[in-house]
Amino acid sequence: MLEYDFHESIGYWLTIAQQAYFRELTEALQPYGVTFRQAQVLGYLALDGPLTQSELAMRMAVEPPTLVGVLDRMQRDGWVERTPCPHDGRRKVIRPLPAAEQVWSKIVACGLATRQQAVVGLTTDEVAQLKGLLDRVSQNLRGEKKLASNNIPEAMVSS
Repeated sequence: MLEYDFHESIGYWLTIAQQAYFRELTEALQPYGVTFRQAQVLGYLALDGPLTQSELAMRMAVEPPTLVGVLDRMQRDGWVERTPCPHDGRRKVIRPLPAAEQVWSKIVACGLATRQQAVVGLTTDEVAQLKGLLDRVSQNLRGEKKLASNNIPEAMVSS
């Protein structure tokens, strides 16, 4: 039998929390006819501005062919446009169109409601601490900080 102490794994808890968050957001978006992936596309465009299809796929952690189907539907609905990249005509740059504004406002409302649901029972200080800890985990995994410089006790590192 395969054995692993999942309950002591940071990865396990991050994954469980992420899946629950995405499920809640997906359910909130459903009445508006917006998928989670469509919300991700518009979210990354709002955060980073126009992106190439490959940059967008990488940020969303999806295979490029998966993203193509999402973008096809969004382009059909007038939410985004694909234009040739000025530096490389083989690449397409994705930009939101004015029709995406109304959809985006619904996505933001659903996102805010999901955010509120996720932190029920947490104090303002606990939310700030959670953000800080998740930021440190992210930085550690991107190699932005050395573990030794984080002053994390060795017992916690092995988690």
